[in-house]
Amino acid sequence: MRFNAILFDFDGTLAPNLDLPDMRRQVIALTEAQGVPPAVFRDQYIVEIIDHSTQWLRQQRGRDVARRYEQTARQKIVDIEISAAQSTRPFVEVAQMLSNFSNNDTKLGVVTRNCRAAVLEVFPNLLDLVDCLVARDDTVHLKPDPRHLSQCLALMGCQPEKAVMVGDGVLDMRAGQQLNMYCVGVLSGSGSAPALRNAGATLVLSKLNATNLFQHLDCDR
Repeated sequence: MRFNAILFDFDGTLAPNLDLPDMRRQVIALTEAQGVPPAVFRDQYIVEIIDHSTQWLRQQRGRDVARRYEQTARQKIVDIEISAAQSTRPFVEVAQMLSNFSNNDTKLGVVTRNCRAAVLEVFPNLLDLVDCLVARDDTVHLKPDPRHLSQCLALMGCQPEKAVMVGDGVLDMRAGQQLNMYCVGVLSGSGSAPALRNAGATLVLSKLNATNLFQHLDCDR
């Protein structure tokens, strides 16, 4: 199959991962301090912890309490992301890889649960190399919801059946698989090869560079 669009995750794929376990611990500590029962947010991703807990607080404690909690929790994850971003840079070969694909007339997008400011702090010239960035603050649907990916593809005028999803996480593969995208897992972040394959990866690479992706993807010339 010939592909004309590639979507990339950011953390763990184009740049090193944030310390998500620590961020999650901090958000949970803040949430428990508000009296939210652990059953409300158990096994949720970080943003979803905030969403579910805000809803519970609104129902149990009122709108004002819920609003203050939500604002504080969301600002906390932004602060953590921005602080980490200041000492993080993209993986060495990423800029050249993106440039090679862009010169090959392949549409490129980045879909990330990170805030936009943190992404651009890590990778200031990213928007010169890709056609679209859909960060957390650009969408109401976050991976593993496939609508996060659909939004990016629609903005680039591309169809999912001719697109590739590249990421280091299980949620990247699950979202791409739901859209019948060709899913590529990379081992530069949080996911293991078995976990990525079980989640829908057709191909798993040890790392990303232009050579190994070109070898496996027949992109439009």
